Amino acid sequence: MALENLISVSFTEEELTQLDGHLLGIRQILNGKTVNLTPDQRRQYGRIANQNKLIVDKAKNYMEQHPNWIPSFLDKQEFDSDYIARQQVEGRVQMLENLTQQLVDTKTLLDHDNYTNALSFYRMSRYLAGENEPGAKTVYEDMKVLFSKATTTPDNEDTTA
Repeated sequence: MALENLISVSFTEEELTQLDGHLLGIRQILNGKTVNLTPDQRRQYGRIANQNKLIVDKAKNYMEQHPNWIPSFLDKQEFDSDYIARQQVEGRVQMLENLTQQLVDTKTLLDHDNYTNALSFYRMSRYLAGENEPGAKTVYEDMKVLFSKATTTPDNEDTTA
C-alpha cells in the first residue's frame, strides 16, 4: 500500500539565494534597532494587551488635544517616536509571524512524510534481514538502536509518526 504524501515542495537554488538575501537584508535593516530580552526581562516588561493598547491610543489622542496637561517629566517627542515605531514594527511582526507559521507548518508536513517513509524503510530492512538478504541485518541492527525501548517501536508495529 502506498503511503500518503502530505506535501510536495521544492525550492530552486535561485529561490533559496533570493530568500536568503532578503532575510539578510531584513537582518541588516534591523541591526542596532532591535533588542533581545532575557526571559526575566520578558516577564518583567510583558506585552500590552488590546485593552492597554486602547489606553495608549486614548492617552495619545488626549495629549494631542491638551498638550498643557502633559507632565513636565514626560518627553512627548520620545513618546510620539516610540508610538510611531511601535506601529511600524507591529505590522511587520504580524507579517513575519504569519510567514514563520507557514514555514513551520510546511516543515511539520515534510517531517511527517520523511519520518513515515523512514519507518517504512526500517520495516523493510527488518523483513529483509529475516529473509537473509545480504547486508540487510547490518542495516536493520544499526537502525534498531535508534528506537528507545521506553516507547513503542516499529518492531511493535506502531504506525503513528
